Amino acid sequence: MSGLEKSLFNLKFTAKQLNRQAVKAGRDEAVEKNKLKKAIQQNHPDIAKIYAQNAIRKQNERLNLLRLGSRIDAVASRVQTAVTMRQVTGSMAGVVKGMDGAMKAMDLEK
Repeated sequence: MSGLEKSLFNLKFTAKQLNRQAVKAGRDEAVEKNKLKKAIQQNHPDIAKIYAQNAIRKQNERLNLLRLGSRIDAVASRVQTAVTMRQVTGSMAGVVKGMDGAMKAMDLEK
């Protein structure tokens, strides 16, 4: 496994982790919103304000994690392209060597 392939694996793994964390932040946001509703119904505006701030913070965290995960996924895609191009280049080099051998074996003057 080359360095690029290891990097590709790490990038994909990191993007997946960030997406999981974003989902978790979304669940936490929903929990905070429920707490907010209960606090409003029980007529506790100070507590409701704290829960609202927490919900907003979790929402921003979720969006930032998704954004970062998307950027890392884009980099992983570029690295995947580089790995594929390296493999194609190696295959083409083998084909060219084989064609050179075939050309030498053939008598071009006939």
